[in-house]
Amino acid sequence: MTSKKISVGVMPLGNISEIALQVIADHIAGCFKFATQILPPMEPPDVAFDERRLQYNAGIIIEAFESIHFDNHDKIIGVLDKDLFIPIFTHVFGEARQGGTCGLVSLFRLMKNPDGSAPPESLIHERAAKVALHELGHLLDLLHCEHKKCLMHFSGGTDEVDEMSLDLCEYCSIYLLDKLR
Repeated sequence: MTSKKISVGVMPLGNISEIALQVIADHIAGCFKFATQILPPMEPPDVAFDERRLQYNAGIIIEAFESIHFDNHDKIIGVLDKDLFIPIFTHVFGEARQGGTCGLVSLFRLMKNPDGSAPPESLIHERAAKVALHELGHLLDLLHCEHKKCLMHFSGGTDEVDEMSLDLCEYCSIYLLDKLR
């Protein structure tokens, strides 16, 4: 899919299962054809924890990790099991700054179905891969897409994540190919 050589580091923020990290790294390598590497774990900064909300502020985590130089990696996808928010939403599954270097994926809410039941581990991994690819899309300057099946469609609930494809729509694909030339 790409002509520009991009390297992506997948970084556990805390104790994240090797399987979840490998699924995310493999999907990045398979879908975007980017070199991927699982990095050693780090902890999310304590200052990102909001005691009133009992959640972590995604923007603060991203800001902290964008100030770190990660050798040999153009983009970083941090994976954590903490509940994330940004000030305008009660929660987010992931977050990335348009054109930035670091994005986040939170497994916290991906581990529950809309009815509160626990999904099979394979579905959690698929959801995590979709969120990681979506956030990487933002890091590559892709915007939210109106096509419901497109990987870049905004998802407010796990049911919407489940409806998304692991692929970009025709328009997002063309934009990304052009961007990476």
